[in-house]
Amino acid sequence: MMKVLVVEDQALVRNAIAALLSLEPSIEVVGQAEDGQHALEMLESCEVDIVLSDIEMPNLTGLELAQTVEVRYPNIKFVIMTTFSRAGYIRRAMEASVKGFILKEAPSDYLINALKKVSVGQKVIDPELAMNALDEKDPLSDKERKALRLASEGLKTSQIAQKLFLSDGTVRNYLSEAIAKLNATNRVDAARIARQKGWL
Repeated sequence: MMKVLVVEDQALVRNAIAALLSLEPSIEVVGQAEDGQHALEMLESCEVDIVLSDIEMPNLTGLELAQTVEVRYPNIKFVIMTTFSRAGYIRRAMEASVKGFILKEAPSDYLINALKKVSVGQKVIDPELAMNALDEKDPLSDKERKALRLASEGLKTSQIAQKLFLSDGTVRNYLSEAIAKLNATNRVDAARIARQKGWL
């Protein structure tokens, strides 16, 4: 029996996916989490084989969750499920040892088969998406990405510094670097470009 944890911030979508997977005799949905932080808390007490997660979520994104799971729980396989086929997302997912990248518009049979393949050690990433991902390199560092994402949420430099445990000057440097790397006019423009590319 394959034990799956479903991570998705939209309750309706999360419940629908969990209900769909529960119809499959070989799958047991052992939990549902509304974001990456909640998922990490659940992983401490839950026995899980596969984490099936969305990307864009508050507190801790799916990609950040994948990176943490890779380090803390190397035996747990990670599958990303998203509405976005952005090259940057796929590249970062591959770098975080994600075993599957599935678009939400895929048929339910495809999702179930993908989870079965991942459970036996295979990777499931659409070849075309994988090729797109290799074409374009993400120029942002992890710190620049975090600072830029918080800036895009409307936080001021001092608030970002507090959240990231950095000085105001360091945060300003990270944001300036990100703006320069993306040829953007300001932090809002930089965040927009990075989000379009799937780098945020």
